[in-house]
Amino acid sequence: MPDMKMIVLFGCGALLLRGAGCTVNDLLDRDIDVKVQRTMLRPIASGVVTPFQGLCFLGFQLLLGLGILLQLNTFSRVLGASSLLLVFSYPLMKRLTFWPQAFLGLTFNWGALLGWAAIKDSLDPAVVLPLYLSGVFWTLVYDTIYAHQDKEDDIRVGVKSTALRFGDSTKEWIAGFGLACTSSLALSGMAILCLFVSCNFPISMAD
Repeated sequence: MPDMKMIVLFGCGALLLRGAGCTVNDLLDRDIDVKVQRTMLRPIASGVVTPFQGLCFLGFQLLLGLGILLQLNTFSRVLGASSLLLVFSYPLMKRLTFWPQAFLGLTFNWGALLGWAAIKDSLDPAVVLPLYLSGVFWTLVYDTIYAHQDKEDDIRVGVKSTALRFGDSTKEWIAGFGLACTSSLALSGMAILCLFVSCNFPISMAD
């Protein structure tokens, strides 16, 4: 049976990480958000919340996240803390590359690595890397579709996205990412099955 404590910790942790990522994004993008139709009413961009208040809220989110992280083993703490580099760098990627959605995938799917580490106190690359990559590919699917609504504003403001990079070839790219996502999930599942068999076969032989 799943460890209910871990399910609760990771559920709360995922909520806090995503929330902290959104807060960082709103803080760093406030000058851009005010120029984009979809985002101009976000709290910081619209002036409802000041940048200082946003920083205070971010500190509160990170403090709660630290409390959750301290419930895990040492290896998981280090792995979890390292994700902050991605959390703080992702909002800048749209200024530097046409692939910010890929960085979003790397950030939001870090839990695939952390979950295994929290239970096993290690990482099994054959299992967790395909699982992690499947999440990255899936993020590329949904966030590229999402980014298409902002294309005109993005061009005007001067930021980049996969929607702009792919243009009329988006459907083909999305299909490719969907196939890669499914294939990666299958590879991870096969690795888990092999691990399960290798762990249980010697026991059955001993019986």
